[in-house]
Amino acid sequence: MNDVALLADLHRRQERQGPGGDAETQLAITLAGLSRARSLRIADIGCGTGASTLVLARTLDADITAVDLLPEFLEDLRQRADGEGLGRRIVTHCASMNDLPFEPASLDAIWSEGAIYNIGFETGIQAWRRFLKPGGILAVSELTWLSNERPDELDEHWAKEYPEVATASAKLGVLEAHGYSPIGYFALSERCWMDNYYLPLREQLDAFLARHDNSDAVRAIVALERAEMSLYERFSAFVSYGYYVARKQ
Repeated sequence: MNDVALLADLHRRQERQGPGGDAETQLAITLAGLSRARSLRIADIGCGTGASTLVLARTLDADITAVDLLPEFLEDLRQRADGEGLGRRIVTHCASMNDLPFEPASLDAIWSEGAIYNIGFETGIQAWRRFLKPGGILAVSELTWLSNERPDELDEHWAKEYPEVATASAKLGVLEAHGYSPIGYFALSERCWMDNYYLPLREQLDAFLARHDNSDAVRAIVALERAEMSLYERFSAFVSYGYYVARKQ
């Protein structure tokens, strides 16, 4: 198995493939002002196994297209949606983020929790804007510095792994520069990282190693996951995902 397949095998067993929470998705919905709207068309891009997709489907009067590059994740999402009686409201589409199946100005909202980093924040918001109707909503969570000064170890790690990491004020400026009006922002809590993502993932690592005979590739993945967890546990005051909600101008 290549690294992508191995990562899919590890993370598909998780309810979430990144930090987040149902209450946080609900808060973004509230900030966006979508709760009273009817017959919405929404895309959830980089949906994983569908944690945010299912919250959207439970909460809103909407047809949702859930997009992910990994078919295994979409299969799990379909099973979860059918189990909750939400299957008719969710269509899955296997595609990359830069090859989306939508017509221009066809969507009322675009969601993307913890996934836009795959193509980059600025690239993503710029490319996806054309799919939104005038006044359409963009709701994304994105790696964000919580302070202007940080420990060197943390700064060096994320500058290497994701050079677009920046403060919330910088991210809001990027949104404004590309034709969005920011209408809400909040940072994800430590619970969203530890309880909802890292601790369940940590419980999977030994089984993941055993499943793949402790191969070199699997040991390397596990070492990186454990190093990132340790970094967050030591420096959670300085970094999180920022949740950005904005309207297309």
